[in-house]
Amino acid sequence: MSPTLEISNVERLIDEINRIHAGYHERFSKLYGGNLPNLSKTLRHLDVNFVLQYRLNLHESINDYLIRSDIGALPLAYYYRVKTTESVLDKIRRFSERESGYPANKVLNDIFGVRIIADSALMEEIHAALDEWVSTKGLKNWYVQEKNGYIGTHVYFNQRNNLFFPWELQIWDKADALKNIESHERDKRLFV
Repeated sequence: MSPTLEISNVERLIDEINRIHAGYHERFSKLYGGNLPNLSKTLRHLDVNFVLQYRLNLHESINDYLIRSDIGALPLAYYYRVKTTESVLDKIRRFSERESGYPANKVLNDIFGVRIIADSALMEEIHAALDEWVSTKGLKNWYVQEKNGYIGTHVYFNQRNNLFFPWELQIWDKADALKNIESHERDKRLFV
């Protein structure tokens, strides 16, 4: 039987993701001599090779960061992924085709993502706490996304810095989990 997820564990998870995000960025920045692009500029100003190097380095090293973190000690189940190269390139292509330019950090806001599933009562507690966490934990923002049968709360980490690729935490209500999986299978893997 899995442990009951509590609001304090969600807050600790957010703290750990924030810490890992900052630590990873610091290390990655050193690889580039601190010369990182401003991700608030539009996609056309961003070197795609830089994005792919970030993605590959993150893919190769994220488990090391997770093992050294306190996430494993939390009594919660979490799932994570690093976007595939194909998914990153597809997202860049789709947004580059649009007339108005999009900032890179708004498009590439989920190269790394974590997902947790909570019951409805905890979702209410999380929503009540998120505005405070945005202001006290340096989160970028959060919102509830409802699209094509998908419903999920998305939380973004960027250390309030336009040199960081944002990371994403998706929090799903247990009642929506199966239809969210179906939605992702139907809508998020079109590049395959």
